[in-house]
Amino acid sequence: MATDTDATALAAELLDLYEQMAVIRRTEKAAQDLFLAGLVKGTTHLAAGQEAVAVGASAALRPDDYVFATYRGHHHAIARGASPEACLAELMSRSTGLCKAKGGSMHLTKADSGMLGSYAIVGSHLPMAVGAAWSATLRGTEQVAVAFFGDGATNIGAFHEALNLAAVWKLPVVFVCENNLYMEYTPIGSVTAVANPAADRAAAYDLPAEVVDGNDVLLVRNAVARAVTKARAGDGPTILEALTYRHFGHSRTDPATYRPADEVEAWLARDPLTIARARLAELGTSTAAADERAERTVAEAVEAAKAAPPADPAEAFTDVWADGGAAWRT
Repeated sequence: MATDTDATALAAELLDLYEQMAVIRRTEKAAQDLFLAGLVKGTTHLAAGQEAVAVGASAALRPDDYVFATYRGHHHAIARGASPEACLAELMSRSTGLCKAKGGSMHLTKADSGMLGSYAIVGSHLPMAVGAAWSATLRGTEQVAVAFFGDGATNIGAFHEALNLAAVWKLPVVFVCENNLYMEYTPIGSVTAVANPAADRAAAYDLPAEVVDGNDVLLVRNAVARAVTKARAGDGPTILEALTYRHFGHSRTDPATYRPADEVEAWLARDPLTIARARLAELGTSTAAADERAERTVAEAVEAAKAAPPADPAEAFTDVWADGGAAWRT
């Protein structure tokens, strides 16, 4: 039977997760506004609507665990400790950017927090996560590697190669599919033979799989915690398929008019922040102060990023190769 102490602890934890999601949501909105104002060059792939996957998963990880994300990775970078200011500065090619303007929106990386990159080549990071897990096994560190990927990546060869090798070597890696129903502009269901593109393929590699509500941050946290515990114990990989929905189009050039209006309406009603806010209300906890802090944090981040100096061209080749330069290649 749950006690008042249990309820208080749950409310405190959920409020913290809610505030993280609120910060990410506002950072995504700021990125959109800055792009439309001409301050963000190139494109952006917004993750608004998918915050619960990143925040819930990160809550189940140790600080030294590894995370690999896709080009839609703002939420993963912030959930792993990157500041909104550093992320927005990176998008605006400022010297204070997370990667000093070398990565931009699609390549956010924070290695000292285990965020080992966002990758633009679909599926390319899945074998990298397997390699990181193999490294952890060799070193006996009990670290776990988590690879986040979209539903479209499940039809890429690297997905199958990574799952197979991870299963054969029983590696500590968790594969988390952020299934937002669309591979760019195409419904995943129209080009895939199984209903659950990631989870339904797990049996081919003798791997356990679970489909989870990707818009409920606590359910994601619990599912990842189970998979991570299993991985640390030496019992191998797990495939998790988190059902979620992006609030914007594939990228900033996509109005997403191909999505049925009733589908969009239904998913917007299941906004991760709305779900968390309702659960907190049931626990007698208000989100007003958390919302105010999130708004202030991102507003200050926007102004600081705008005021930061542009990236120095002299640093273009630093932190690119292992030795700090590229001279040996020429």
